[in-house]
Order: sequence, then C-alpha cells, then structure tokens
Amino acid sequence: MLEIIVLPLLTMVTCKETRAAIIALHKNGFTGKDIVATKIAPKSTIYRIIKNFKERGSILVKKASGHPRKSSKRQDCLLKRIQLRDRSATSAELAQEWQQAGVSASARTVRRRLLEDGLVSRRAAKKPLLSKKNIRDRLVFCKKYGEWTAEDWGKVIFSDEASFRLFGASGKRLVRRRKGERCHQSCVMPTVKHPETIHVWGCFSSKGVGSLTILPKNTAMNKEWYQNTLQQQLLPTIQQQFGEEQCIFQHDGAPCHKAKVITKWLGDQNVEILGPWPGNSPDLNPIENLWSILKRWVDKQKPANSDKLQEVIMKEWVAISQDLAEKLIESMPSRIAEVLKKKG
Repeated sequence: MLEIIVLPLLTMVTCKETRAAIIALHKNGFTGKDIVATKIAPKSTIYRIIKNFKERGSILVKKASGHPRKSSKRQDCLLKRIQLRDRSATSAELAQEWQQAGVSASARTVRRRLLEDGLVSRRAAKKPLLSKKNIRDRLVFCKKYGEWTAEDWGKVIFSDEASFRLFGASGKRLVRRRKGERCHQSCVMPTVKHPETIHVWGCFSSKGVGSLTILPKNTAMNKEWYQNTLQQQLLPTIQQQFGEEQCIFQHDGAPCHKAKVITKWLGDQNVEILGPWPGNSPDLNPIENLWSILKRWVDKQKPANSDKLQEVIMKEWVAISQDLAEKLIESMPSRIAEVLKKKG
C-alpha cells in the first residue's frame, strides 16, 4: 500500500509538492520512519515538515521575520538608472541622490541593491582613446587580414619596445597582513622618488621568443638606433626561426619605425612588413600580453637595483615557453574578428 501511494509522488520535484506528498502520507497514517523509507526527502526535512504541520496546520513555509524592505521595485529601478547614468558614482553619492527621490537608505543598502542587479564595483579598465582615424585604420587593417588563419599569423614576427621600472613595474600589489603589520618589511612595496627605468626592444613569433636587447642609458630611440637594433637583433632571429622560409615583420607606427631609411633598409633585406599597422592598437599586438606576463614575473623576483633588474629581465625572457608564444599568436584571428564585430 505504501509503495502504491509513494511511487507517483516521487515524480514530483518542487519543494511545495514534496511537502504536500509528505503530509499526504502522514495523514494516511504513515509514521515518520515509514516516510523516511520512501527516500522522498532527507530524514531531517521530513520530520521538520511534519512538526510544522502539527504546529500550524499548514504546509506553507513560514515567512522569515525581519525588517521590511526600504525600497520598492520602482525605487530600485530608479537607483539603477542613476548608477548607469554615472558609472563612477560612489555608493555614498548614490545614497544621497536616492534620498532626494524619497528613499532613506545607507550606502551599504545601495551596494546591496546594485549587487542584486549584477552591478559590482570594479577597477575601470584602461584603453587607448581612439580617434575616428584610428577606428577607420583599424577596420581597414582587420578587413585586409580578416581571412588569415592561425597558420598565416604563425609566419609573422611581432616586435615592440617596453619599459621596466625598478620597484614594482606592474603598479598596485596586494598583500595579506594582520593588524599592526602595515609597515612590516614583508608587507610594503619599496618606492623611490625617481625610479630607474629600463627600456628594451624584443620580438617573438609562434616559434618562440626572439632577441631581446636592453637600451644603454641615455640612448635616443631614433632611426639610427632602430636600424642598428634590426641589424643586430631582428635579422639573426629571422635566420634562427625561419631560415630561408619567408616571414613577415610587424612593428607599429612609431616615428623611428616609419622613417624612410628604415623602410628602404627592410626592403633591401627582403623583409616584408605587415600593415600598415593602425595607431593606438595595442590590443591587436600579442606582444603586449607577453610584456604584461614578463613584468609580473620580473616583479616577483623583486630586483633591488638596476643591474639585477636587467639580469632578471633577460633570464625571464628566455624562460618564456614556445607553447605560450603559440597560444598568443593563435589568438590573432579572434582579435581581428572582435575588432570587426565592434566596428573598429
């Protein structure tokens, strides 16, 4: 008899239907032990539902007590509109503006309401400001190379300059500390008034990292320096990674890169140039991701002086795996597609 009653009830899945099924069995004279044997719900749940039914005569869950909500749905929508109008407004500022609309709530309540809508406070992402010309050039470039596959991009050597600062090149650093440890040696990030900066030039392809050179102090990044760098660093990398196979060289539109003497020199060396490269487009150059990774690795070593910083940069550069280089190059089709999707 128990099995006949229970089997159809087991198909019920909602909480309300499960409670109703348990109470139906209880009313039919089954004990708590009998109902537990049906495995319709956990033992503790079954006994709690029966107890609540005996006390209140209802299967409905008692509504939790607590303070009534300070704002209506309409007022919550208003708060959301205020926030979306000014994304950088603080919760305290929003509470003030909300109060003018008749809602007396704390900054904490404001944060809870916004969280309900999925609006979470995050550090603003940084991106280059794009002019109309930048957008147009980005679209032209991406349409030109929109059909390229990861294999096509595997024939490109990407290059760029980067700067590494002594004592924390990557900016903010988070530490975990106890009360009173704010200035503990292990919890501080050393700073100096005029931190020394190391400038480097590097290149890489799907075959791995190429040459990396550190600019001597007081060296101007002009066309003479750049041609010498290409002669001493780029050509050996091309020979090492591609041999007699044809490859394409990428560099951005920095003045020393666009100099006529550089363009002619690259032509004389039979080096094909990718582009023209659109301005303000670090998101299209995977070497930017490589610099970011390298800077994090260098920061972890905590170099104490300029010589140590240079040593760590070179050490970490050669430690970059070909697998990482390949993954970055393979991201090029999706980068191109994303720019086209966003219309530049």
